[in-house]
Amino acid sequence: MKMTTPPICNYEDSDYQDTFWEAGGRDYEDAVEAVAINRLMPRSGSRLLELGAGAGRNSSRYRGFQQVTLLDYSHSQLERARDRLRCTQDPGNEYRFVAADIYRLPFAPGVFDAATMIRTLHHLSEPVSALLQVRRVLQPEAVFILEYANKHNLKSILRYLFRLQKWSPFTREPVEFVKLNYDFHPAAVRSWLDEAGFVLERQLTVSHFRIGLFKKVLPLKLLVWMDSTAQLTGDWWQMSPSVFTRSHTTQDGAPAAKVAFFACPACGEPLADTPPLIICPACGKQYPVEDCIYDFRLTQNS
Repeated sequence: MKMTTPPICNYEDSDYQDTFWEAGGRDYEDAVEAVAINRLMPRSGSRLLELGAGAGRNSSRYRGFQQVTLLDYSHSQLERARDRLRCTQDPGNEYRFVAADIYRLPFAPGVFDAATMIRTLHHLSEPVSALLQVRRVLQPEAVFILEYANKHNLKSILRYLFRLQKWSPFTREPVEFVKLNYDFHPAAVRSWLDEAGFVLERQLTVSHFRIGLFKKVLPLKLLVWMDSTAQLTGDWWQMSPSVFTRSHTTQDGAPAAKVAFFACPACGEPLADTPPLIICPACGKQYPVEDCIYDFRLTQNS
């Protein structure tokens, strides 16, 4: 029996990494996101969960953590991440690779002391449900770095005022500009974080100069410096295409898990880490582990 879940934006066999990042003229966007990550990330930690890791573009930037778990729904993207990073079956290794549904995270409560979700929230039709899952697998007072696509950006405001777009950048409801691609209002995101049990600490506005002409005529180092300076206004206003937030969990919730790392995404039962096949002792569902990638996708393993 297949379980119902919100729709998933699946990058399986996509050339997104090649066409968008490596050949798409995105050096500016990549560089300014690296600045934001460096400003917001803790300098050290035990276990970090990277949600929507894709091909691992940001994974090596999480320095100081003993273990980084890359999670994505796409198995092929994780294969690229695995090839980019180093691969081993040792549970204490620097990187782990997990194919799973963000709405049904296959981890025990309180496993991680930090998490990131960058360029991922904009694919979620039910963001609060996903954020509640993230909160569940985080320890009390854990750090959460979230990036989202901002509908309240200057370009959208000007287009709306000049009647070049119908939807309002000032209202809180998401706008789906392409199927499973959403822009969100900053006030809505802040309310969702609060609802899910996160306390907002800091906001950075990012990619202020995401304009083709600027990227053509201005040196990359100058653009990055300009953006890194403008990022610091993020707590005052949010009018850039991308916004990064740093939050922490409250003191409530599960303490750090000391025995089980994985939990069955179907029934929640703790799972023993037994590659090449993990079998849930409660519901009997089976999850394969192949070439260092754990596959907990219920639609694939039902």
